[in-house]
Amino acid sequence: MKLIVAVDKNWGIGQNGDQPYHIPEDQAFFRKKTADNVVVMGRVTLAALPGGRPLKNRINIVLSRGDIEVPGAQTCSSVSELAGVIEKHADKDVFVIGGQQIYEILLDYCEYAYVTKIKSSPAVDRYFPNLDTIDNWELVAVSETKTHNGLEFCFCEYRNLSQVILPRN
Repeated sequence: MKLIVAVDKNWGIGQNGDQPYHIPEDQAFFRKKTADNVVVMGRVTLAALPGGRPLKNRINIVLSRGDIEVPGAQTCSSVSELAGVIEKHADKDVFVIGGQQIYEILLDYCEYAYVTKIKSSPAVDRYFPNLDTIDNWELVAVSETKTHNGLEFCFCEYRNLSQVILPRN
């Protein structure tokens, strides 16, 4: 698995169930990476998507403790159940797309992290783990700094040196 996230300079990712930034180049990067692949998210992230609906041109999986029905998406209530569903899509890349709890649960199972770092610090109430302080995560690539409406940002790629395999039932 891989993950994709946009963070501020304090690794903040959201406020009141929404992203604090909408940068077209970051959104295009997200679409390019995840299109025709699998995305895994929690129910709060699903609700924050346009119309609260699964993303088009992707296989959507919602990981939630509750028993929920999501038209256009598969649902899983455990990591082991998620492993079984992902196995059916072995020909696709799997991207964890949020939110905070889902990132925390699945971080160790991800081999790569695509992180858009935004050099700002708005008010946030949700965070992503700071990969720069976790020993088994290594920064392997950084783009040049870009700017949108005065916001500086860059695309970073991290690699997990100690990836854990998803448990199966």
